[in-house]
Amino acid sequence: MKMSEPDHGTSFTSRRISGVEHRVVPLRSGLCSQRYKPKPGGYKHLRELAAAEKLVSAKIQLKIKKTEQVSKMNREQMLLKQHRQVWWREHERLRESRQKVEADIKTFLDEESHKHGFFSDMSDLEHKLSKERDTHQANTVAPIWQLKEDLKSRLSEMQCHLPEESPLKSKINPLDMLQQIESVKKQQKEILEFLALESLALERELEEYKPEALARSFEEKNGLVLEVPSALLSLECPCPDLKTLIIDEYRTLAGAFWSRLQEIDEQLQVSYRNMDWTEEDRWVFQTVIHQYPSDLQRRRMLYLDALQRYLPHKSRHELVVHEEAWDRHQLGRSQRRALLLGWAQARRALLLRAVASAARASAAQQEAAALAGTRLRQQQLCAQLKAKVLQWKAQQEEAARLEAAGAARRREEQDEEERLRKEQEMIRRAQEREKVKKYWAEKQLRWQEQEEKDLQRLEEFRKRMAEQAVRDRERVGYRRALLEKRLLQKRELALRGARVAVVAKLDPARAVADTVASRARMGIGAEEEFCLQKPLFKLHTYSEQQIVSDPRLRVELALREAGLHGAPYAREILPKIPPPKLPRRDMESTAFKM
Repeated sequence: MKMSEPDHGTSFTSRRISGVEHRVVPLRSGLCSQRYKPKPGGYKHLRELAAAEKLVSAKIQLKIKKTEQVSKMNREQMLLKQHRQVWWREHERLRESRQKVEADIKTFLDEESHKHGFFSDMSDLEHKLSKERDTHQANTVAPIWQLKEDLKSRLSEMQCHLPEESPLKSKINPLDMLQQIESVKKQQKEILEFLALESLALERELEEYKPEALARSFEEKNGLVLEVPSALLSLECPCPDLKTLIIDEYRTLAGAFWSRLQEIDEQLQVSYRNMDWTEEDRWVFQTVIHQYPSDLQRRRMLYLDALQRYLPHKSRHELVVHEEAWDRHQLGRSQRRALLLGWAQARRALLLRAVASAARASAAQQEAAALAGTRLRQQQLCAQLKAKVLQWKAQQEEAARLEAAGAARRREEQDEEERLRKEQEMIRRAQEREKVKKYWAEKQLRWQEQEEKDLQRLEEFRKRMAEQAVRDRERVGYRRALLEKRLLQKRELALRGARVAVVAKLDPARAVADTVASRARMGIGAEEEFCLQKPLFKLHTYSEQQIVSDPRLRVELALREAGLHGAPYAREILPKIPPPKLPRRDMESTAFKM
């Protein structure tokens, strides 16, 4: 039992023992008094009662702890069950994805191995790795399963032949079995250490190639974005200025897109660097969150619980902070995907417009070649097309500028909203504190007013009691004088009666004769016949006709005959039926209207 928890059994027993001691040893008698003779075994009985109370309290505490443990275990089992369902669905999805990817890779290698020697080498390497995997499984996993089956069979034999111990001792040696298990454990440990070293070496090798691959991908991406497409370079346009203008427009649009893409990538890198977690922890965080679908009920609670299990060295606050940073990172990635999609659409639209402009220019040149007089018209058409391209360029620049301004404005709005939210939170907390102070001040003022009223009422009550005491003393004096006067009158009357009292004559026959009352009981001299059915008292109540004429009784009898007297309908309508005569207002009870 903890020190902070109260011992109910001990406190109850101590109070009862103290009460017994006060009853046993009165203060006025003392310990040497002859009036008290201590009962043998009294304190022993009280100690036994105290021990019993302590035992009952300990049992109750144990039951409470067991109930809490069972509730915690049930809650944990429920969470694990939900996690298992999610993990099983994720396992099925990953297995299907793996099978699909393996099938696609195999199909691709089979199709391309006839064209290129590299893919045939990849197929040979895949077969070689498959054979190595099978060999490794036969050398490592198969002995463990064989040892497991062997141990199961030996244990079953030992259980089936328990009485026959002597012949089994010669067949089964526990020391040999333990040596086999230890040797298998040692082999598995060596194999796992070797595999861990190989895995670390491969990871280091991949990390060495990672900067080079990223640099190549960056250069390729830069070349793909900023490089003019071959469709524009090979575009047959009779007007060189128009082709140059289209290429310049493409480069301007690609430069604006590339600058915007670099800005988003820098923001993503900054947000990624701000996450002070290791790569493994980040990978675990992203993998666990992706396991739980967005339409799952209580999704956030489940994946936070799973993250606390996978990352026990991270607190819940750190997980929530990283979750917010990861959400911002995902928002940046979605903006990047939207920008890439917009660039693809803008590039496709530019190519289509360039082809259309070139087609229109070619048609205009053919018409000019056929008709020499339409040369001026061709120039005007080129000028119009140039003006349209310039107008479209201005529109694109304006759209890009508006998009950048909108993004900046949205960021400012988000920052402003965050600042306003913090200020409102501070204002709300200050208002709550002021409200609490005001409430306590008002409460203190009400207490003081109530105390003053109570003191005033107490003073008035004391005045009334003093006045009442004066009046009571006057009444007592008056009644005492009145009583003395009555006693004097009685004494005077007694003296007068004694003077004029009649002296009765001696009559022994009258003493033993019947009295008038006894003769009346025996019926002697009775003028009327005694009626045995006559009621003893006169009743002042309702008659049978008045009771039957009550509509409430009639409705109840009708419902009872129909079998509906216990239905909710009967309970609803019976209280609403008025009596034949409404009661007076001063006779109405208000006991149940409080």
